[in-house]
Amino acid sequence: MVPLTSVGRWARGNGLEIVLLVTGAILLTRCVTWLGARITARIDASAQEADALVRSEASKHRHALAQVITWATLVVIYCVTGVAVAARFGIPVSSLVAPAAVVAVALGFGAQRIIQDILAGFFIITERQYGFGDLVRLSMPGVPDNATGTVEDVTLRVTTVRTADGEVVITPNGQITQVTNLSRDWARAVVDVPVPAAVDVNRVSELLRMIGDEAYTERDLRQLLLDPPAVMGVQSIDVDHFQVRLVARTLPGKQFDVGRLLRARIAAGLRREGIHLQVGLDTADPSGTAEPSGTADRSGTAEPSGTADRSGTADPSGTAEPSGTADPSGTADPSGTAEPGGTE
Repeated sequence: MVPLTSVGRWARGNGLEIVLLVTGAILLTRCVTWLGARITARIDASAQEADALVRSEASKHRHALAQVITWATLVVIYCVTGVAVAARFGIPVSSLVAPAAVVAVALGFGAQRIIQDILAGFFIITERQYGFGDLVRLSMPGVPDNATGTVEDVTLRVTTVRTADGEVVITPNGQITQVTNLSRDWARAVVDVPVPAAVDVNRVSELLRMIGDEAYTERDLRQLLLDPPAVMGVQSIDVDHFQVRLVARTLPGKQFDVGRLLRARIAAGLRREGIHLQVGLDTADPSGTAEPSGTADRSGTAEPSGTADRSGTADPSGTAEPSGTADPSGTADPSGTAEPGGTE
């Protein structure tokens, strides 16, 4: 048995040092966490005091960098404390070099994902691919739906994104194959206006140009726009309508707000001129695809919900009449045959 005097001597010596080390590590980690929170809070406060509608790239990078430095400091504190405690227990640290090398090799093969995530996070931070508050779209292999939302947290291992539905998506950095930053420097709102084919295209283009100029003079929209909206001309032509595209360069991340405001003004302005729009009036996102609203697709064709029947009017269900027979006026049905009655 170990004499009590030896245990007491160890408790007063190494045991007390271990208690002090653990207590100091706990206090130090709390201090580092508090300091990191204070730094990020000051960064956010300075961004709000700047009275800017969007955060600057430097502010977003500083916020992400403060989070990463805080996380890395906590890891170092835990590792140093663990080594110091092991030495106080009498475990020779120098003799652990060889086993540590073997363990490192095993971890290198078994924990490749973690190492890949940390390396990817390091390059994300140093290359400033995105930061806190950025609106991004993350693509992952094997995942059909991309994660689109606002970045809430960036560490060396994971990226946390909150979607428009309020969902929090946590993605390992090593699994991200492509990042689309929708809020870098500037963005573009794209509005495709479906117009009946009978309307003069020059008249529509002039009306859209006037609506864009009026929108640029309004205070609410002027602070979101970088340039006056420009009419790009006819984007596509279909059997019964064509699409005229209007684009506007906006502040980063504000393209969807600007698109909604422009659509409302375009619909009201064309209605005042007696031009009734087709089924779809959509806003394309910067990648060129339409927003998931029930609007016309890029080919310019309307959804089946707005398909007209053979007489030129849509039935209540929104689909074409199932019968292809001629009406009482004697017109032929689409197959070219007259009604069985043969009446005119």
